[in-house]
Amino acid sequence: MRTKSSTRFRKPWFVGFASRSTLALLSLASVAVPGCASLGKSEPLVTQEQRQSNLASFDQVWTTIRDKHWDPTLGGRDWDAIGKTYRAQVEQARTASESRQAMRAMLRELGQSHFAILPADVYRDLDADDTSGESGDNAGDLGLEVRVLDGVAVVTAVRPGPAREAGVKPGWIVAQIDDRELAPILDRIAQARTDGTRLDYYLTGAVLGRLSGDAGTDVSLVFLDGANEKVPLRLTRQPHAGPATTLGFLPKAYVRFESRWVAENIGYIAFNLFLDPANTMESLRAAVEEFRDGAGIVLDLRGNGGGLGAMAMGVSGWFLHEANRRLGTMTMRSATLHFVVLRRPWTYDGRLAILVDGLTASTSEILAGGLKDLGRARVFGTRTAGAALPSMIERLPNGDGFQYAFANYESYSGAPLEGKGVVPDEEIRLTRAALLAGADPVLEAAVRWVQSGGALTAQ
Repeated sequence: MRTKSSTRFRKPWFVGFASRSTLALLSLASVAVPGCASLGKSEPLVTQEQRQSNLASFDQVWTTIRDKHWDPTLGGRDWDAIGKTYRAQVEQARTASESRQAMRAMLRELGQSHFAILPADVYRDLDADDTSGESGDNAGDLGLEVRVLDGVAVVTAVRPGPAREAGVKPGWIVAQIDDRELAPILDRIAQARTDGTRLDYYLTGAVLGRLSGDAGTDVSLVFLDGANEKVPLRLTRQPHAGPATTLGFLPKAYVRFESRWVAENIGYIAFNLFLDPANTMESLRAAVEEFRDGAGIVLDLRGNGGGLGAMAMGVSGWFLHEANRRLGTMTMRSATLHFVVLRRPWTYDGRLAILVDGLTASTSEILAGGLKDLGRARVFGTRTAGAALPSMIERLPNGDGFQYAFANYESYSGAPLEGKGVVPDEEIRLTRAALLAGADPVLEAAVRWVQSGGALTAQ
């Protein structure tokens, strides 16, 4: 097993990224939790200066969409009229929250993801120059992987770290974090969301955000073990292994890479982000070369929130040898980019299985969807997040953050990934019962398929 951590790079040309922090932040930015409107009553009223700053922020958001959205017609929407309606609401807003709500309402008119307003205090955690918070160099790690399964937060894996040392096991439920029960929070989010492809994305983000914090800080947790007995634990977050990588104004992140044999003649590769191309791509090359004579490779993209889109082209080159094959096409305002498979000196010709789930997003969807459409891979798991649009995050005059997408993407088949996701060839859900039994039904199904020599595409 190898673990790789990433180094810093500066000028990405394309990103679609959903780290632990970003998942939580976009949940906060996008979820309209019932009852939240009342929170504004305790807020101070905006001053005239703040009102002007909010208006300047609105103008920046409106203009950016008008000038940079990939579709100049915005789907036939009257952007001028929409702007006038919501600018008036910002001008009349009494608090920062009301102003923010008006801008978010305007963004919802687009009906697309990767458009969000992040509150100023939240956005500070996204600043690459700020190393004081959870997304800085001092970010801590509990060694837990968590997914929301059937409405509850379930531990899906335990890495070396505080949680493993305390005896936490896969299949345990995270019931409470710092005296806050998770069940009501998850229920409110589930009721508020209407875009089903990203529900897992938002639910898990809400949990991961609450588990995050600086290294050296404590968090009080209440787990339910396999017998549903309460296990209260106080864990201290430890530093992440290896240095952080940064990408524009996105949170600092830590790339984990793993490769091993999972069955006789079947290799397994997993990594959590498409970042740190130098180290990640070298680790991938070494792993594919190790498994070169194997019957199959399982590429596990579950929980991989994306990153640099160009890396999908490089990764695919280890599995496709034909020239000029395309994973899909990105459309921008002034250009069209084809995601062409980058040929390698040699390719792996054995069977390829890809594992996905509701947290598989962006670049991961581009790779999984493209290789599936090209008939090179069979996909196992659950529908992906449907969050494929490349985006950027900017600071607004009032200190808030503004995330916006600047391109659209369609997979090789011509089907859009946004809002739809990649549909697995074999839909298999991870369950708490399986985790408690030490099983991974998704991985096991992929291994069976490789061993059986069955059909590549669904019959």
